[in-house]
Parts: sequence; structure tokens; C-alpha cells
Amino acid sequence: MKPRYSRGMTLLTYPGGARRRARRFDWLFVPMFITTLWACGGAESQVDPASDGRSDPDSDPQLVFWSNLESLCGQAFEGRVTESVPPDPSFEDVRIVMHVRSCDFAEIRIPFHVGEDRSRTWVVTPTAVGLRLKHDHRHEDGTEDEVTQYGGDSRGQGDANVQDFFADSFTAELVPEAATNVWSLEVRPGDQFAYALRREGSDRRFRVEFDLTRPVDAPPPPWGS
Repeated sequence: MKPRYSRGMTLLTYPGGARRRARRFDWLFVPMFITTLWACGGAESQVDPASDGRSDPDSDPQLVFWSNLESLCGQAFEGRVTESVPPDPSFEDVRIVMHVRSCDFAEIRIPFHVGEDRSRTWVVTPTAVGLRLKHDHRHEDGTEDEVTQYGGDSRGQGDANVQDFFADSFTAELVPEAATNVWSLEVRPGDQFAYALRREGSDRRFRVEFDLTRPVDAPPPPWGS
């Protein structure tokens, strides 16, 4: 079976209150735990907790970003492609909907429907040092596509509204031409959500924007759910 380049967009184009705060501290525990392990290794390995940006969940850009994304959980929004270089006909004249379908402190899953195609899900997870974006691609029978689970990790803390994800080694091996891909997720509460791709060293670009002021009915579950 050949990879679905025309349908698998983001390979070549891929491209609250107390409850929320509790989840943010669950995530905060991960780097704190690692810091503790380093400290146990000796004075020379100790990390000053005051220098750890995640010590304050209200000022850490990635924790704020995660909280903003989590605040959309259960909602769906219609979008439109605002940039596609080169043009991708699979996104023309079809309804585009993203659905923040499930959230917990370890994972946020966002199915991305293009017309009747329910093969794509964006998966955001925290790591010990940042955030990770992966693309879960499924066939209609629920089996994985040959080209799936590609994506990458953030570098640095990024911005509270925008996080960039740089292609990892798994992606480079799976799809060599995507080795320089950088995906972006943008969340501007009460305004806009966007997903974008740029391929460094080339003119490859893709961007789709969703209007957060106009929620729509949730779509059917993605394939494989």
C-alpha cells in the first residue's frame, strides 16, 4: 500500500478553573521529578528550582498554551485553508472541521476532518522538556496508515499562543523530505485556532485557520476510535 500523500495532508502539507489547574500541576510534576533525580546524584548535578521556568504555571508559556488548548475540549470549529504552497486540491470545495475531542493531563487529541475523510488526528502530549505534536493517520477500518505517528518536539518554551514543533528523527527516517518540517499550533482564546506547516529550505507552506467565535456541532468520531 502506498502512502496517501494526497489525503495525508500533513506529511507533505502537515502537516475551567480548579480542574484545569490540577492537570497543569500533574504535568508540572514531570520536570520537577526529573530535577529531584538529578539532585540526588550529587551537588554538582543539582538544578536550581528557581531557574526552572515551569516553577510558576501561570507564567510558563507552554503551560499557558496547554491550558488554552484544553479550554477548547469538547468543542468543534469550522475552518478554511489560508495558505497552501503548492496548492493541494484535496482541500478545495470541502468542509474542514477540527474537534478538540479528548483531553487529560497526558494527552490532547484533535481530530481534523476534511470532507468525509476522518483519517487525521493531531495528538499533543507533554514531555519532560516541552511539548510534542504527532499525526495519527488511520484507514476507514481503523488500521494505521503506512505514514503515521510523524511529527516532532518543541524547542525552548515558545510562546503562550504559538508553539512550533520540529521534525524528529522518526519523521526524517519515515519521510526524508519532511526532515526539515516545522509544524505550528496557534491558540488565541476567543478568536482563532490555527495549524500550519513550513518546510525550511523550501517554499512549502500550509496553514488552516478556525474561527473560535463560532462553534459547530461535533463531527462523527475519527476513524479508529
